[in-house]
Amino acid sequence: MDKQQIAERYKTIQDSICSALEVLDGGATFAEELWQREGGGGGRTRIIQQGNVIERGGVNFSAVHGVLPEPVKKAFTVRDEEFFATGVSIVIHPHNPFVPIIHMNIRYFELNENIRWFGGGIDLTPHYVQLGDASFFHQALKAVCDRYSPVFYPDFKAHADRYFFIKHRQETRGIGGVFYDRLTPEKTGVAWSDIFEFSCALGNEFVPIYAELVNRNRDKAFTEQHKQWQYLRRGRYVEFNLVYDAGTKFGLETNGRIESILMSLPPQAQWVYDFKPSPGSDEAFTLSMLRQGVDWLTY
Repeated sequence: MDKQQIAERYKTIQDSICSALEVLDGGATFAEELWQREGGGGGRTRIIQQGNVIERGGVNFSAVHGVLPEPVKKAFTVRDEEFFATGVSIVIHPHNPFVPIIHMNIRYFELNENIRWFGGGIDLTPHYVQLGDASFFHQALKAVCDRYSPVFYPDFKAHADRYFFIKHRQETRGIGGVFYDRLTPEKTGVAWSDIFEFSCALGNEFVPIYAELVNRNRDKAFTEQHKQWQYLRRGRYVEFNLVYDAGTKFGLETNGRIESILMSLPPQAQWVYDFKPSPGSDEAFTLSMLRQGVDWLTY
């Protein structure tokens, strides 16, 4: 398994996702910016904006290498300095408050033959939790996971619940999904080739999953109240990404491209002092479901 082959496969996944999202949106197309990283490597940043469905979205590919900064070496508890990292990262912020925000990341990291791993996942952040959509989303992820290991979905779902948790708010960012890190054959009992294929399968499942959720909700009518709530939920998204997200921190600490790193932020967000939803409202229901350990498969 060669790191350049991994990178090329991930580039192909980026291409197919961008093409499919343009068709799904039906209005906007991606603008591409090629960039080089000072220190080694580079990437392709692709942004789509002001479409029929997508207000702003990014589908980014990168393959970078160079000297690993000291803070990252300490975080990874390694001594090696030369690293290679490649992956695809996606965040989509829709216009309609009933269409959810979605995030995906698949990545490979390597220091040497003995220190290398895969990471990534998909998670969903609905502005309004809709139980049928949540169940569909988790059923689809479980189906992908089960093709490779019966423990992948329960383990990765629990990891997502822990990871996408806004500690200072005591609420999850959304309804989770699957999240995994440092996958190796030693850790999983799954061969390197199958771990790689799993990461690609997850990437290839992104569009079918999101297209179903978009098409269920894209034509729903919404009010200004719905939009204001959407902006509040986007604010929570921003808080998580800037305070807790490991990918954001890694990108900043390895001298990554700032515009590509922060493409995950929405075009507009809002913070209202001490906001409390009306009892019994859809907003109150959504907040009640933003907690760890929910079995979304049962809805």
